[in-house]
Amino acid sequence: MFGDRLPVAGAYAELLATDGVLRGLIGPREAPRIWDRHLLNCAAVADLIPADQLVVDVGSGAGLPGLVLAIARPDLRVVLVEPLARRTSFLSEAVVALDLADSVEVVRARAEEYAAGAARPADVVTARAVAPLDRLAGWCLPLLAPGGRLLALKGASAAEEVAAHRAAVDRLGGGAPRLHRCGAGVIDPPATVVEIIRERVLPARRAARGGGKKARRR
Repeated sequence: MFGDRLPVAGAYAELLATDGVLRGLIGPREAPRIWDRHLLNCAAVADLIPADQLVVDVGSGAGLPGLVLAIARPDLRVVLVEPLARRTSFLSEAVVALDLADSVEVVRARAEEYAAGAARPADVVTARAVAPLDRLAGWCLPLLAPGGRLLALKGASAAEEVAAHRAAVDRLGGGAPRLHRCGAGVIDPPATVVEIIRERVLPARRAARGGGKKARRR
């Protein structure tokens, strides 16, 4: 999955197993499973992304899947969007340590804050274990250009989640969600990815009822 970039992936795995655990970004029990549960699971998603795309990874955390995709696919431009300072500090240090500064940008912001100031819409937005599909679509679809795609890494209950939130996704301007099993025959279990295409651009939402002064203070 990583080809000649395998040494870079190995260096990232070492960062996750050491600094990532010490900083609370990865649980101690996850360290022995970093390759199969995290790196390979995320790298499998690369097959769904065409060449030379702008990828925005929302809620990047320790860099999963954003940093993994940047390692596996040096043709991509990747923006890691994460609101917590301790996580963005780790991400910024990792980008330098892995020599990825030419293709990866770290932004400390929430998805909606990033959307307000983004220089251009994304071709692809990725997210892993961030939120239920309805909330995730509300945060991520506005980051995409029309025709752009949200790729959400989900667990075993992805089909049930799609069924439960399909109507909400449609209201938010997304097309019918599609399920992909990535890496079949290479990793077990395959990565489960929900793909949603941004089909419609919705008008700006009105301020939430009763949220005027509180919203401004936030």
